[in-house]
Amino acid sequence: MLDLHVPYSLEPETDLDDALRSWLAFGAEKVREVVVLARALRDGHDAVADEIASSRAAIASRKRDPRLHNGQIRARIEAIVASGAHRGNAAQRRASQDARLHLPPLPTTTIGSYPQTSAIRVARAALRAGEIDEAEYVRRMRQEITEVIALQERLRIDVLVHGEPERNDMVQYFAEQLAGFFATQNGWVQSYGSRCVRPPILYGDVSRPRAMTVEWITYAQSLTDKPVKGMLTGPVTILAWSFVRDDQPLADTANQVALAIRDETVDLQSAGIAVIQVDEPALRELLPLRRADQAEYLRWAVGAFRLATSGVSDATQIHTHLCYSEFGEVIGAIADLDADVTSIEAARSHMEGHAEAAIGFANGVGPGVYDIHSPRVPSAEEMADSLRAALRAVPAERLWVNPDCGLKTRNVDEVTASLHNMVAAAREVRAGLADERQQLVDRHVVVPGLPVHHVGHPDIAALELPGRRVYQPVLLGLPMDGLRVEQHHPHLTGLEAAPLLHRRDQLLVVQVAVAEVPADGSAADPFAVGDDVVVFVMAGHRPMRQRK
Repeated sequence: MLDLHVPYSLEPETDLDDALRSWLAFGAEKVREVVVLARALRDGHDAVADEIASSRAAIASRKRDPRLHNGQIRARIEAIVASGAHRGNAAQRRASQDARLHLPPLPTTTIGSYPQTSAIRVARAALRAGEIDEAEYVRRMRQEITEVIALQERLRIDVLVHGEPERNDMVQYFAEQLAGFFATQNGWVQSYGSRCVRPPILYGDVSRPRAMTVEWITYAQSLTDKPVKGMLTGPVTILAWSFVRDDQPLADTANQVALAIRDETVDLQSAGIAVIQVDEPALRELLPLRRADQAEYLRWAVGAFRLATSGVSDATQIHTHLCYSEFGEVIGAIADLDADVTSIEAARSHMEGHAEAAIGFANGVGPGVYDIHSPRVPSAEEMADSLRAALRAVPAERLWVNPDCGLKTRNVDEVTASLHNMVAAAREVRAGLADERQQLVDRHVVVPGLPVHHVGHPDIAALELPGRRVYQPVLLGLPMDGLRVEQHHPHLTGLEAAPLLHRRDQLLVVQVAVAEVPADGSAADPFAVGDDVVVFVMAGHRPMRQRK
């Protein structure tokens, strides 16, 4: 079938300008090109002279077209890459985000999309048919967003999403708003089974004429005091699910898309959005089959993601989501993305391999706790068991609780029941962590009375718990006034803060931020320790991280 891999024909694409049309060939046009080649082989060059002249003219017009060469975009990318498209230290980011978001241990969230109801599809069709105007369409989509926010608040989810009712497809939605893309009217191809999609055509240099998502996300945020994630599709996935120009390296095109996404993240941050998700479900999909080519692909793919996400401050939390993937070959690249939280599709593998692979991540990880591809509603206990399995590999301070993918294809009843059980599972496991933590701290209290308080030599090995990392003892100053860490002690290099729990006449250390101190005595890079990690304190030791 012609529509498996390329659309059937250019004929129905009435919005195509003549120049762009001359550069393209869908299925029917490719067949005609084969006929021309056969005629040339049979009858000679002169028999197809007109067709060859037409082809050469199309190639020449493409080279001259200003839409393919935007010097300003290319200069911006070059400058950003030259300055280093990197965010700040992960521990400093985590501290800034914790202070801003105030999330509980094992925070709950969803991936982005909520069910595309019949009301949404009817409204979209009515807008295309001219039966309703843009204002009425926006009103209906806002009503859908209001209902999705209300549902999440009833379910007591911690980080919310707006549900994406206004989006027909996670790539086409952005392609319709970016310069350098053409969104077809009838360019359908098969995705899988009976599902078809319309990949946009990326033909020129990409730029963002205006904000694409800010109005929708800020409306959703206005409905709740909880953080609402800004939702964007990453540059690699946009390339993977488009027909992409072939006159420059994919890496260059990826950076142009990344620059547009970067500008959107900055606008979302300026609008007060504290959490922004940049999805890259197709990161593994584009990995070349030839091993010799894989390192170069991963280099530019990671670079494009960092270009897209490095424009925001430390206090803005960047999430990403990966699905359709076996992650073993790209796990290092996923860590190199340096997202603050990475959610992955792991439910169908029952966490096997995924949670273990996440050990190398320095940041948050959300291995999906239930499979959204099935209508089955998993029990709270089943999801709690999945979380406990994940905690054997991922420390509790880095573990997030989420489904394994977006909820667009499920119905509202399935989603409501599944998310209710997911939140119940998170609360159950969270309570268990709190009980374990309290028991541990109760046995090792810091007694006030000395300028520097300390305990003896605790049995560290005996205190290991699932999801807990125990660090070497550190020297900790606990002055009574204001219960703050003494920052001026010469041995407190890198020790940032020690939130304390005051209980009766005892001070219990429940969280400490420590640092690995370089052997040469230079400044340490601090890293945060989550509140389910106990750091013992004793005199005479510099702050040190125990290596596993």
